[in-house]
Amino acid sequence: MDFDDRRALTIGSAPGNDLRLEDSSLAAHHLRVTVVGDSFRVETLDPGASFQIGDAATRAATLPPRSIGVGRFVVRLSHQRFPALIVFDPRSPRFAEFKGRDYYPVDLGYRIVVPLTPNPHADTILILSTRGNPRRAVRAGWFDFQLGGRRCRLEASRLLEPGVGENDLAVFFRDATTGKETYGVGRYVDPERLKDGRYVLDFNRAYNPACAFSEYYNCPIPPRVNTLPVAVRAGEKDSHYLAH
Repeated sequence: MDFDDRRALTIGSAPGNDLRLEDSSLAAHHLRVTVVGDSFRVETLDPGASFQIGDAATRAATLPPRSIGVGRFVVRLSHQRFPALIVFDPRSPRFAEFKGRDYYPVDLGYRIVVPLTPNPHADTILILSTRGNPRRAVRAGWFDFQLGGRRCRLEASRLLEPGVGENDLAVFFRDATTGKETYGVGRYVDPERLKDGRYVLDFNRAYNPACAFSEYYNCPIPPRVNTLPVAVRAGEKDSHYLAH
């Protein structure tokens, strides 16, 4: 559930809550979540109500984006400059339908060590997303490499969002397998910085965005310039949990 223009949302088992979760372990008016800058203030409302941070039960806390336990549910406090609450229900039929994730065999030919060509201007860009909420990012630079005998270039960005570190680069890409063997939106790979300043791009670790499993996620869409001219048969395949 998106906060939209609201600063706070209430959760409980009774009608009238912003987010009603029907479970006997929840109070009628269980808790309130308030957006406070880049964090969330979580406070219980009814006497005896509590929520879980890890293994500890508590009644109030100011938290960065993370997950908390509310009864049988897991509630993700998601920011991304578009605050939202994402609810996971262990009794959802989706859990029974989940058969795991499918991957290509590991191929070290898809593990590349490459320098980053830094962007001299480091401009701020908007990356389109699957739910229409653009994600702000810094265009950090480019990776140039050879793959399958072809010259390739990928743009690296750093999301301007809570919890993203100064050196946390992301690469969102498409390739010749996209929409056929791999997820139709594209895949992500996280560059690993080495001590000598170069980066490892290991496409064996390429993974599907969360929107491959639920339409409620707001996932970055790979920019057109990050379409590779080759088939990257490494990393995660499309498990077809959602129709494209």
